[in-house]
Formats: sequence, structure tokens, C-alpha cells
Amino acid sequence: MPGLDDDLARIPLADLEKPGNPALALFKAAGGTGLLIPTEQGGDGATPLEAVRVQRAIGARSPSLGVATTMHHFSVASLAEASLGDGWEWMLLEGIATGRLLVASGFAEGRTGAAILSPTLRAVRHGDGLLVTGSKKPCSLSRSMDLLTASVAVTDEDGRDRMAVVVVPVDSPGLEVRPFWNNFVLAGAESDEVVLKDVEVPGRLVVMTENTEDQQPDELQTSGFIWFELLVTATYLGAASALVEGVLEAGKADAVERAALAIEAEAAMAMLEGVARAMEAGERGPEMLARVLCVRYAVQDAIGRINRKAVELLGGMSYIGSSDAAYLTAACAGLMFHPPSRTHMSGQLCEHFAGRPLRIG
Repeated sequence: MPGLDDDLARIPLADLEKPGNPALALFKAAGGTGLLIPTEQGGDGATPLEAVRVQRAIGARSPSLGVATTMHHFSVASLAEASLGDGWEWMLLEGIATGRLLVASGFAEGRTGAAILSPTLRAVRHGDGLLVTGSKKPCSLSRSMDLLTASVAVTDEDGRDRMAVVVVPVDSPGLEVRPFWNNFVLAGAESDEVVLKDVEVPGRLVVMTENTEDQQPDELQTSGFIWFELLVTATYLGAASALVEGVLEAGKADAVERAALAIEAEAAMAMLEGVARAMEAGERGPEMLARVLCVRYAVQDAIGRINRKAVELLGGMSYIGSSDAAYLTAACAGLMFHPPSRTHMSGQLCEHFAGRPLRIG
């Protein structure tokens, strides 16, 4: 993404985090939409290791841009690993890369009283395709997306539900965006509500996924979770790394304290890079997902320690003179709320460590 870092660095953080900021346009102009698309389809073909490094760098410049682009990359990676049949996936990914299209994620995630794998969208058969109804909130990139990817529950003729992944162009009749995000923190990620009312999705843009029992994710869902946890954790570590960078540049604190802060951040990144390298080597499945979740929660704890210490070392005058440190600290709290939360997964992880299959729902 040549030039993107310099362009972002010239814009104050407060401006980058506002709704309607120029960051997403700069990201598109720099060719960022093709990061995870194979080179054969016009993309950059970035490896998992390269992707987490990129997301850390972007998160350090703008947490909102990091969160929004994480959703794009996660959606694209899921499409790349899905089979849409008849070569259509090749054309779709090539179109995203060459057209510099932004893809929003409407996949299922945690809601109070509902399983993580339970979609918020439902569909019925309509010819060779589906009619999709429901809403996804929050949905990052809601104002700038060109395509929406989403998981849906499909009611078959026998009354049973099956899971599917759909790709919906933003100009589809029946698709509407409504205000939802009321917090100034991460407002630049455009995380509003996307509503679908009998939106027609042709069969070529539908992928039926496997039915699973006991809340175990299928192969596509597992791969999607792995990508998501890697990229979103790297993004928030980037926001915390911006605070570390500020401490190092100020040079006021004792060298031992400054080094300890940088060591914590680099150790957290090394954990992320470790699972990224394993993924690059072909490791997938529930064991890999469990490992990625462990790293995500460990890095989440490290970010909390980094933020507290960095703000202390920057000092009161820095805190008074600029809102950047306070904002970055507040933005980093967002990692706790991305699915699956540690509270939700603790029991499932204990069962998994005892030798039982990993459950997510």
C-alpha cells in the first residue's frame, strides 16, 4: 500500500477517527482491498504473517481504519477459502482486487442470549437463489461498503435450517443502512446497522455450509474465526503500540521502564506472529483455533498493561495537552467485546483442554 502510511500520518488522529474521515478512501486508493487476494486474481497475495504486520501498522495510525479493514480482510479471506463453484469465486475476488471494492462482514457473532454461530439474517429459497431478511448491527464499513458478505439461516422445504454464506451488492433493492453506533470511540469504522428486507441473492452468490452439531464450527467457519482473531488482535495491538511509540519518542522516562514497555509490546507481537507462521505452514482446524484464541486473550491482557504503563510514563502534561493517549486507551478496550469473548469461551476452552471438541456457540 505505497504512500498510505505517509498519508495517514499527516492527518490528526482525532480527524481519522471521525465518521466520514478520508482514511477508507486512502486505503482504497493505495490498493489495500486486495491485500489477501491471491496474485493470480489481481491481489497482493499477502501471507498471514504479512497481514498481521500490516494490520498492526494500520491500527497504530487509526484504530477505526484497522477495525474496518479487518472486517474487509476477514470477509475476503473467507470468500477465498469458500467454493462458489464454476470459477465464480475467481471472478468475484478479481473484481474486488481490480475494482478496489470494500467488503463488509455480516457474519454471525455474539448477541445476548444467542449462540455466536446463530445468524441474525434468515433466508428462504427463491428460484436458484435466496430471499434474505434481517439486520446486522453493528456492521463495520456500512457506509462505504461495495459488497456485503453474511451468514444466513436458510429454511429448507422440510422446515429444517441450514447455514449459508451470501454475497450481496450494496445497491441491491431492499438493503438499507441505519444509524446505530453512538460512541465517539471507533466511530470512523462506520459500524452502523444494515437492514435487509427480502433481498434477492442469486444462486451463484450463495455458498451452502456444512451442518454441525453441538455448536462446533465447520471448516469454513473455523478458518474464518482464525483469520478474524489474528487480524483484529493485531489491529488493537497496533493502537497500543502507538502509545509505546509515543513513550519512546518522548524519551523522558527511565530507560528500563521504556524498554520494559517495548518488550511487552514486541513479545505480544511475537505471539501473534507465531500463530500466523503456523497458519502459513498449513495448520488449520479446531486445535489451531484454540491456539489463536489463547494468543488473542493473552495479547488482550498485554494491551491492558501496556496502556496503563504508557499513559503513566507519558505523564500528566501529555495527557492534558492532547486527547490522543486517552483515545487510544479507550479504543483498545474494544478488543474485549469482539467475539468470542473470554467470558463466553472459558468453559469451552476448559473442555477442549480436557480433550473434548472445541465448541464456539
